[in-house]
Parts: sequence; C-alpha cells; structure tokens
Amino acid sequence: MVPNFDNGLNLKGLIMTKKNPDDSVREEQSGTPEGVAGTEDAIQEKKEPEAVAETVLEALTDETDHESGSKIEKTKKRKRFTVKSEEEIPVIEHDIDSSDLELPPVDYSGYTKHDLVETLVLLVENRPPAEIRDDVDRIKGLFYKKLKQESDERKNKFLEDGGKIEEYRLWVDPDDARVKHLLEKYRERKTDYSKIQEAEKYENLKKKYEIIDKIKDLVNREESINKTFHDFRALQNEWHAIGVVPQTSLKDLWENYHHTVEVFYDYIKINKELRDLDLKKNLEIKVVLCEKAEALLLEPNPVNAFRYLQDYHNQWREIGPVTQESKNDIWDRFKEATAQINKRHHEYFEKQKDDQKKNLDAKIALCEEVESIINAEMKSFREFDDKADKVVELQKIWRTIGFAPKKQNNKVYQRFRDACDAFFEKKRSFYSDNKELQLNNLQKKIDLCVQAEALQESTDWKTTSDALIRLQKEWKEVGPVPRKQSERCWKRFRKACDHFFNKKTEFFNELDTSYEDNLKSKLEIIEELEKFEPGTDVQVAFDRLKELQRKWTDIGFVPFDRKDEIANRYRNALNNQFDRLKIADEDKTILKYKTKLDNLKINPKASRKVRNERDKFFTKIKQLESDIVLWENNIGFFAKSKNADTMIREVEDKIENAKKLIKTLEEKVKMIDQSGLDD
Repeated sequence: MVPNFDNGLNLKGLIMTKKNPDDSVREEQSGTPEGVAGTEDAIQEKKEPEAVAETVLEALTDETDHESGSKIEKTKKRKRFTVKSEEEIPVIEHDIDSSDLELPPVDYSGYTKHDLVETLVLLVENRPPAEIRDDVDRIKGLFYKKLKQESDERKNKFLEDGGKIEEYRLWVDPDDARVKHLLEKYRERKTDYSKIQEAEKYENLKKKYEIIDKIKDLVNREESINKTFHDFRALQNEWHAIGVVPQTSLKDLWENYHHTVEVFYDYIKINKELRDLDLKKNLEIKVVLCEKAEALLLEPNPVNAFRYLQDYHNQWREIGPVTQESKNDIWDRFKEATAQINKRHHEYFEKQKDDQKKNLDAKIALCEEVESIINAEMKSFREFDDKADKVVELQKIWRTIGFAPKKQNNKVYQRFRDACDAFFEKKRSFYSDNKELQLNNLQKKIDLCVQAEALQESTDWKTTSDALIRLQKEWKEVGPVPRKQSERCWKRFRKACDHFFNKKTEFFNELDTSYEDNLKSKLEIIEELEKFEPGTDVQVAFDRLKELQRKWTDIGFVPFDRKDEIANRYRNALNNQFDRLKIADEDKTILKYKTKLDNLKINPKASRKVRNERDKFFTKIKQLESDIVLWENNIGFFAKSKNADTMIREVEDKIENAKKLIKTLEEKVKMIDQSGLDD
C-alpha cells in the first residue's frame, strides 16, 4: 500500500536545524525549476528528479497548522490519554474541569448596586453568552441581595419612624426592571448563539465534504501536473480555512479525507525519491515531538505538562507516516513519555481530591459549630458578646482552610455564611428588643458623668479619690448602652476622672518635704536584704522576704532626689534573693512584680502608667484565651494528618504555656486592683 502523505507537513518547507531542534524554517522557492514548469513529460521521463521533488513538495502545504482547533473541541468532561497504537488516534481523557485552568473569577462583592447593573449591561452587550454565564449569575445574585437589603432597610426605617406595617407600601427600584430586561436579553442571545454555533459546525462539515469530492475529481482531469498540483494546493488551503465541525463527525471526516488524498497521491505516482524524503522529514518531526514530550517529565506543574502533551498529540496525528522500520520504535518512545506524564497528572489530582475532601470535612465541622451556637439559648448581652467572639474566631479558622471539592465548595461556603449571618441577625434582634434597657443604662452613665464632673475641681484629695473610685466601680457594673453613644459617654466620664487625678499628681509633685526617717528605715531593709542568707528551709526564707516586702510597703516616701536610687537598690537586692530561692518561675515573677508596684506607690504619676499596664494585661489575657480556643479547635483537624502526634504535642505545649501566662497576668491584675494605683 502506498504510504499516506496527505496529513503531513509541507515537507519541503520544514528543515530541522542543529542549533534548535524545536524550530522549523520554511524555505520559500520562487519560480518553477527549469525543465519542469510546463509539462507532465518532464516528470514521466525523469530528466530532472530533484526538480520534480521540489515542485511536488511545493504543492503539498502544511495540513496541520490550521486544523488543530477543529479536531479536539474544548470539553468539560474528564479525560486521560489512552494510546495503544499509532494508527489509533489518541483519545484524550483528563481528570480536571477545563475551567480549573482559567483565571480566577472577578470579585463583584464590593460593587454598588448601580455598578452591578452597568457591568451587566457591558457584559450582555459586548461579550458572547458562553463566556459570561458565571459572571451573569454572580451579578444577578449580588444585585437582588443588595435590593432586598435596601428594601428591608427602608421598611425598618418606616417602622422606626412610627409607621404601621399595614400602611407600608413596597418600594420599587427602577434598576429591578432594567436587570430583568437585561437577563431576558441575555437568555435570548444565549439561545440564538447556541443555534448559530451548531448550524455553523454542520455548514463547515458540508463544506469539507464538498472539498473531498473536489479532490476526488482531480484524478479524472486531463491537464498538466502543475495545474493539478496548483488546484490541489488551493483545495488544501480552503480546507484549513474552514472552522470546527461536529465532534461526532470528526473521525469519519478525517478518515474520508485521508483516503481521498492517498488516492490522489497514487494517481500522480509520487516518485521514490520524493516518498523517501517525505518519510524522512516526518521521522525528524516526530523525533522532535518525542524530545518535547520527554522534556515535560521535568515540568514541575503536572497540569501544564498534561496540557502541553495534548497539543503534542494533536501535532503527532497531523504528521504523515515514517519508514516501516522506524514506525514502531518512534511510536513506542512517544507512547512511553505519554504514559509517564499521564500517571503524574492522575496522581496529582488524586492527591488534590484527598486534600479537598479533608478541607470539606473541616468546613462542615465549622458550619455545625456555628449552627449549634445559633440554637443555644442566650439571655444576656454578655452571652451574646461571648458567642460573637466565638463566631469571629471560627471565621478566622475558616480562612486558614483550603478549597473544598469544586461541586461542594460554594455550597459549604454558603452554609457557613448563612449560619454566621443568622447568628448576627439574632444578636441584632436581641439588642433591638432590649433597646429600652440600653437607654436606661445610658441615663445611669450620664448621671455618673455629672457626678464625676462635679468632683473634678475638688482639692480634698483623699475623699474625692475615694468617691471617684466608687463611681468608676459603679460604671463597670452598668450594662451596655447604645453603640452610637457608648464611646462619647465614656470619653466624657474619663475626662472628668483624669482631670482630678492629674491635678492631684501635680499637687504632690510640688511637695518638698524631708523624709529622712523613711530613708533611714528603707536603707536598713536594703542592707538586711543584701546580707540575707536563705538557709536550708525555703519556705521560712520565702516568708522572711515577704515580711521585708511588707515592711518596705508600710514605710512612707523618701527624699525625691534619692527615691530612684533607693528603689533600684531595693528591687535589685530583693530580686537577687528571690532568684536564690528554689521556687517556681511564676512565683518569682509575681513577687518581683509586687516589688515593682510597691516602688511605684511613691511616684505620684504612677497611677496612669499602672492603669495603662493593667489594660495591656487584660488585652493580653483576652488574646491568649482566643488563641487557646483556636489551637484547641485545630487539634481536631490535625488528628487526620500524617504527623498528627507531633503537631498535637506542639499545640498542647503552646496551650499549657498560654494558660500559665494567663494565670500570672491575672495575678498581676489582681495585685494592681488591690494596690489602688489604677484609681
């Protein structure tokens, strides 16, 4: 049987170079070789064999450059290469949705309602329906969500302003009708577009079969070989210019075309030299494709490697046959590279499926936890605030988890989002229902502000300090107030308290009293500490040091110019003795901090510093408690990992250390409250 040259490249125009085996250079021939231009006799008599080969090759144009797009249409079915023999066109099966390789979708969540409508206009008017389906769906969902929210706000405002529900009239947004019109137009264009696409495919199929009939007719002509080749070349160009055809007709179409071209080649009786040159060029091109496929084994991204390999298979089946002795070897080489790339591709997506399944389980667990919070009974502002903090922490955990399987990812996200929205809506409803209580609390705090402002100019330092401390405690016991007034009311109360305590500090800063007796007593304690011997009984030594601390606290102020020196000597001496005792680090930290507070009592400006430090301790405690909740939740997810034991042990160590630190900070806060320095 005569080899099939119909689907080969323009062999005369592809010359492989040594510098870059992937490049091909076309050699454009001008004119007709001497002795061939006018007659078939030149070919029949073989007076110029090389010239005949040049003429025939010039007539055979590349059949592959234009057709690859019409052979394998994009599909969303999962595919994998299965190749058995070179004659059998490779069937592509891939394990991913082709949309996985597309760019991430546009985030419309930040668009206004008007921007969404204008964007929808641009998409429907200027883009093919097949390209904008997801965008239209997301814009539609966001638009009606914003429309509902705006409608609810108008309704709530109407009711808050004293309107009755039976008198309320539904608000009609003019953009609603505009969106409905655009969606209807989009659906009509989508239907028309699909019909046109399908009709074009069948029209292209009809045109290609007409070209096949014309090629068949070439063998019945009685004209010069040059004219026949010229017509054959024109038919080939016309074939490649035609677009895609129905996928179901593709195989029969190409088999028919290959057979017809093969008959044509038999008719013109391609000489042996041309046949050998064609086979040689085909072998060189296939060797290059094998090298490219083998190079894909080094590609770090299996998805990219698989995508490139599909293109190489499309090129391979467009290339004509090779010599019989090289046929099996070159095909086996290409098939082996295909098998390895396909295996990597399959393993990659199997692993991705497992990871996404684990992520789905973790996200479902978070959904269930939020839903359980919604179902829990909450009767106070404190309970709602605690649960709100919990939901926020679960949202942070959610963001650390990767994607779930594509089919479930949006559903589980919507479930989590709906649960969170439901909780905060429940919290808002509770606060709204208890608005009267908040207003009463606001009035109580305003009364406290008035009382504090009445005392802020007093010079009765002791009595006024006690009174303001009492007002501050009452303030803490008052419940929540409306959010809009909360910050302003607090600033007013804080301003009055700060004004008095700043005046008190300035007053004591101006005192110039001699405290020599106090200085002498404190120096004696320092000397006793520096000479202190703990002995063998740690508890006795510990009690003695605490007694010295108590004595130091009971002693009053020392001269201002000596207070820093005395305080530093005392702190260093006491800390050194504590370090010598074999007691827990936490106890040492507490005792040292007590020494620090005792020293601060002699500093009139210490009150604000201690208050700030107490706020920092309290903030740190809340942060650590939040971290502990997060770490404890994460332990449940680690249990499914390969290195679960190691990770769980590390997290448990973090939790234990955090609890110890919380205990220490709480003790410090307690000491500050007892010292009275934060007043």
